[in-house]
Amino acid sequence: MILAQFAHLASHPISLAMFQDAAAGPDFSLVGLWTNMGYFAKGIAVVLFIMSIWSLAVMIDRYLYFTAARKQSREFAPKVAGALKDSKLDEAIKIADRSKKSHLAEVVTAGLQEFKSSGGAVNEETIESSKRALERAEAIVHAKLKRGLGVLATIGATAPFVGLLGTVMGILNAFQQIATQKSSGIGAVAGGISEALVTTAFGLLVAIPAVMTFNYFSGRVEAFDVEMDNSSSELVDYFIKQSHKR
Repeated sequence: MILAQFAHLASHPISLAMFQDAAAGPDFSLVGLWTNMGYFAKGIAVVLFIMSIWSLAVMIDRYLYFTAARKQSREFAPKVAGALKDSKLDEAIKIADRSKKSHLAEVVTAGLQEFKSSGGAVNEETIESSKRALERAEAIVHAKLKRGLGVLATIGATAPFVGLLGTVMGILNAFQQIATQKSSGIGAVAGGISEALVTTAFGLLVAIPAVMTFNYFSGRVEAFDVEMDNSSSELVDYFIKQSHKR
């Protein structure tokens, strides 16, 4: 019986080779995958890791900045509205100066200071200069709000292709192993295929959060732009009413 089994295995050398290759397959743990990676695949993984850290830093920075801007603006708006209602221009400017991170405060301060520099002469020219000051402030604040979002967009767009580059090189490495070892067993290609899968997955893992947060923060910036436009319009209306009183 035993001799018959040995004879059966000897008559199927290809099956025996595939069994040996599968038994001696690579380690698919994280450490094992890193060890089995070639230098090029490791370089791709390092690049993707740097991109992930960079995008994470931008996400944290923008989240903290937007949260502070939202909080201070909610506190600033009713206070400055009350000061302007009582025609206390200097007090409104002081309130705006205390809200350093408020996007509304930066815009309103620019308009109020330009209006104040007129020396009390409220006319059409003063209103136009104040309007231009508001527009300039809006452009500056908009640029501050969008700072870092270009990085998220770039990482979200390029990380999958960086991972794909590692995939292509991993597959080429797998075919090279087949040609070198002259074996078609799964063990001959497992290392190269694992490289390809790891770099692809890593690229997607970096890109997906970057794209999602970019879209989320872009929506926040658009909402802030609307708030700044409304505040500027209301401030210009205030200036016009002041000119009618004099």
